Amino acid sequence: MRRTSGGRLALRAVVLCLLLAGTAGACATQSRAGDGGGSPEFITEQEVRQSRAANAYEVVAKLRGNFLSNRGATSLMNTSSPEPTVYVDGVPWGPPATLRNLPAEQVATIRLYRAWEATTKFGSGNMGGVIEVATRQQ
Repeated sequence: MRRTSGGRLALRAVVLCLLLAGTAGACATQSRAGDGGGSPEFITEQEVRQSRAANAYEVVAKLRGNFLSNRGATSLMNTSSPEPTVYVDGVPWGPPATLRNLPAEQVATIRLYRAWEATTKFGSGNMGGVIEVATRQQ
């Protein structure tokens, strides 16, 4: 079967439209992040203050609820929690619910590490990722 030059042009036009639509979507996402949305993996001290939350859990829930999501089964033997592990100033604290015990006014930054990053930085056993909280130093 032979394609006509008009058919090739139409196919190219469709591919070009799809590429442009994808680029426009990426640009819209980037501009939203720059408009106060911040990094998808990091919460700044300014964002913590502006959230007016009572504790670190509320900060995360308001600003980056995806940090709290259950990652599902993380191993074949179910030896690792699907929830992220919380670390405060480099010390393991426990599951995300423990963030309720940390007043927001003590929080400097909060960062999410995905499983592969968490394993690199904090070692094995963090297949659900890590929520790292840095507190303000008085």
